[in-house]
Amino acid sequence: MPPKPFTGLPLVLITIGLSLGTFMQVLDTSIANVSIPAIAGDLAASPNQGTWVITSFAVSNAIMLPLTGWLARRVGEVRLFVTSLIVFTIASWLCGLATSLPLLIAFRVLQGAVAGPLIPLSQSLLLANYPPNKKGMALALWSMTVIVAPIFGPIMGGWITDNISWPWIFYINIPVGLMSALITWQLLRHRDTPTVRNPIDGVGLALLVVGIGSLQILLDKGNEMSWFGSSFIVTLAVIATVTLAFFLVWELTEKHPIVDLHLFLNRNFAIGTIVLSLAYLTFFGNMVILPLWLQTQMGYTATWAGLAAAPIGLLSLVFSPIMGRYMHRVDLRLLATFSFLIFAGVSFWTSGFNTDITYANLFWPRFLQGLGVAFFFVPLTSMSLSGLAPRDIASGAGLANFTRILAGSFGTSLSITLWDRRASLHYSQLVEHVNNANPISHQALDQLQSLAGSAEAGLAMMSRLIDKQAVMLATDDIFWLSGCIFLALIAVLWFARPAPHGAEAPGGAH
Repeated sequence: MPPKPFTGLPLVLITIGLSLGTFMQVLDTSIANVSIPAIAGDLAASPNQGTWVITSFAVSNAIMLPLTGWLARRVGEVRLFVTSLIVFTIASWLCGLATSLPLLIAFRVLQGAVAGPLIPLSQSLLLANYPPNKKGMALALWSMTVIVAPIFGPIMGGWITDNISWPWIFYINIPVGLMSALITWQLLRHRDTPTVRNPIDGVGLALLVVGIGSLQILLDKGNEMSWFGSSFIVTLAVIATVTLAFFLVWELTEKHPIVDLHLFLNRNFAIGTIVLSLAYLTFFGNMVILPLWLQTQMGYTATWAGLAAAPIGLLSLVFSPIMGRYMHRVDLRLLATFSFLIFAGVSFWTSGFNTDITYANLFWPRFLQGLGVAFFFVPLTSMSLSGLAPRDIASGAGLANFTRILAGSFGTSLSITLWDRRASLHYSQLVEHVNNANPISHQALDQLQSLAGSAEAGLAMMSRLIDKQAVMLATDDIFWLSGCIFLALIAVLWFARPAPHGAEAPGGAH
């Protein structure tokens, strides 16, 4: 017989305990974004290499998601949640102590791996211990935690980096993690779920780790190593291709697959998951590019870069609960279309930025984009799960989140590579116009040389100005391409069937 739901103070405490764990995990997906230049500089790496701190966490987090169900059945949901919290806290402490980029990446891999079960289990445990008539409130409180964390992440990360030091973006997890683990264990240790010794798809897991890991390293290091001009990159490409091909074949024939690829035979699941993943790839890539550009080229501190990124959460915070309450009355494809139109409009708007923009110019597009976020995750997740049988909902939600998080990691690497390539192209094009035959550039160079005091210093100043403009143009290119992708995804979206009224998505979409 299941235990009675909590009431009164215990209900408040377990809500706080589980929400803290969720908040900490979601916070760590965004808090490092604005700290990348500082981390890279301190660890003698380039800002582009510093983005591995983001991608390593995301990939290991995504790979662990399909394992969550098996692990929970094997050791119990409460034990798994508390153990993950404790190891996550230890990994956060180790991240702060890291003295080199490889060490930091290794600890971020560990941190991401143990973070995988936190979001699905926090929601599961919350619902299992709430009274039936308050489960809607439980989901609302849980969702608010997931929405608020990305707002605070960039601001906290920026302020801590500027006023203390970047290791403290990881150290702040220590008291939060310990408090969450203590509260959860004290209240739920006698309410753990039954354990079952189900077989694990070891071969599928090994192929997934090797294949995805090789592909992510290829994307991270490809631009730095001249892509397929490097034997190392070629080797990674061969390994990724072979292992992922074997993975597809194995999972389609395995009795207990770690990833149930048969779900993609469902039309709505396939279209919804693909659209959600590609949109998140584009969205998250922009979220990484913006603070990098502001700090490396526009003179923004980490704090102000965080404040420039944070407005995206304001309208999302207001409209997400409203959308969740009434979305069953509207065609989910219309809601997602509205989201993509907002995303596309904002992308085209920001593609007209120049080096003279003010904070207000940055604030309003990000503020409006928050409206798109409110209509993005939940409707698409609901649509993708709407055609699945009840027994497949949990697997479908896990697989959709797996592909989305993985797409975000790939989006980071691809956007950084494209950004760098476009900056180099624009630099070479702009330099062609700096010659004696061009009176404007000749006059500008004379003025710079006069200000600098020597011809060499004047040329150096000219080079820096050209580089700043080249990166600005590359940033505009990224935003313009993003707008085109969002518009194209609208067309793909409408190949899905209308979801039945009342279809609702499980949480965790964020």
